[in-house]
Amino acid sequence: MAVDPMAHPDPPALGRVFNEVPELYDRVRPGYPEELFADLVAVTGADAGASVLEVGCGTGQATGSLAALGHSVTAVEPGPEMAALARRRCAAFHDVEVETSAFEEWDDRGRRFDVLVAASSWHWIDPLAGWRRAHEVLRPGGWAALLGNVVVRRPGEPEVYAETADLHERFCPGNPGWGHPPLEAEVRTTDRGWDPVADPGGLFGPAIVRWYPVVQWFDGDGFADLLRSTSLYRRLAPDVREPLLDAVAERIRTRLDDRVSRRYLSVLRVGRRVE
Repeated sequence: MAVDPMAHPDPPALGRVFNEVPELYDRVRPGYPEELFADLVAVTGADAGASVLEVGCGTGQATGSLAALGHSVTAVEPGPEMAALARRRCAAFHDVEVETSAFEEWDDRGRRFDVLVAASSWHWIDPLAGWRRAHEVLRPGGWAALLGNVVVRRPGEPEVYAETADLHERFCPGNPGWGHPPLEAEVRTTDRGWDPVADPGGLFGPAIVRWYPVVQWFDGDGFADLLRSTSLYRRLAPDVREPLLDAVAERIRTRLDDRVSRRYLSVLRVGRRVE
């Protein structure tokens, strides 16, 4: 029987595929600009000493920035290998605790927090259970902050998806995930508050939204590693994924002078707990 190369059981399980490659994820995935964290403090008023719950901390990319602000951080991460790397990354901070658990099943032991932060992780959480739990574990007047990175493009720049569309169709035809990133200018015009897929259902007030431009540069092998760290490619069967990414790397070397950009708009969405 043929196996669907894109098949995966459920979104939470798909989120845990990053646990297969923690070092790669940590090396190639973008972090978040310091301006974002400064705005998070300015909006929430969470100064040094505030207690922060981080949901889905991954390898601790945002955790370290939160701890550097003087916050007390409890980070929850379902992937044991990702959590172990986060502990190593944040070992210098004495007020950071990384607990291995899915957020929906996490034992809060009665602890309550000033701010909940989810950095590129909230879409892996069951939305109904996630927002209810967020409301429960925050103190009155607490804040929820969703951080993310939206892939974008600029007119006139070489764009990897356009240059490799034929390769994607050759190795994995018909995947609806293949496509061009939206233009940066178009994304900047959108201010929808909470993302529709992350609607808190009245448990939190309207979201304040801020955008921050970020760019990474890669050679062919580096860009292939970046794709190798993303869920869209991790859920491919290895005998599909690896030949595809080898071909993408070769195309970047031969057609794009072995240097390409990956542009993002980092986004901060912050809203206050409704009493």
